[in-house]
Amino acid sequence: MSYKKLIIICTCLLMISLPAFAGKETSISGVYTKLPGHQFSFDGKKVEIVEFLSFYCGHCYHFEKSIPVIKGNFPGKTKWKTVPVFWGNGSPKPGEAFFLAEEAGKGEQMRKELFHAIFVEKKDIGNVEVLEDIAVKIGLGFEFSQQLRSGAKAREAGEAILMSNNYNISETPALIIAGNIVTSPGNFKDMDAFRENAITIIKSILQK
Repeated sequence: MSYKKLIIICTCLLMISLPAFAGKETSISGVYTKLPGHQFSFDGKKVEIVEFLSFYCGHCYHFEKSIPVIKGNFPGKTKWKTVPVFWGNGSPKPGEAFFLAEEAGKGEQMRKELFHAIFVEKKDIGNVEVLEDIAVKIGLGFEFSQQLRSGAKAREAGEAILMSNNYNISETPALIIAGNIVTSPGNFKDMDAFRENAITIIKSILQK
């Protein structure tokens, strides 16, 4: 085969493969919007999901039980990141407490206890003493208290707000899936429908 013919064949193969790759993003099922200025990202192995939540948000509290269901549908195929934000008169301290607990390997426990404290026990999770009691409950001690009071994670909590602005997040919970696919509860009648939509999107990506 001549060099010229080889170049022609390679060019044709490239032209065929590029539309197929682009179609991976455009043919995703589910209800969502695409985030301008951000690229679709999937390594073929795990789908990254960034969840923006507020510990003061009732919908976020109800969505909490859906997360194990979503992950359970795709064992080992998702990478979940939690980004806590706060609205209005809320305090950044619950978010700081979460980041500290996450660093200590207890992020999931802190997340559950924060929701339980505010929505079940009706406690003020902006109160540092309440957060310290939660920390003790999940096995975190003096170092947690010292770091929380000193504002060790204040910058990280502030960066979470900036990140939410960058992603144009206006309600919680909101999911950013595979880099630029955005879905939130506003388009659904209840959180079960929102959960099923997330499953549909992730399944569609993994099947590409």
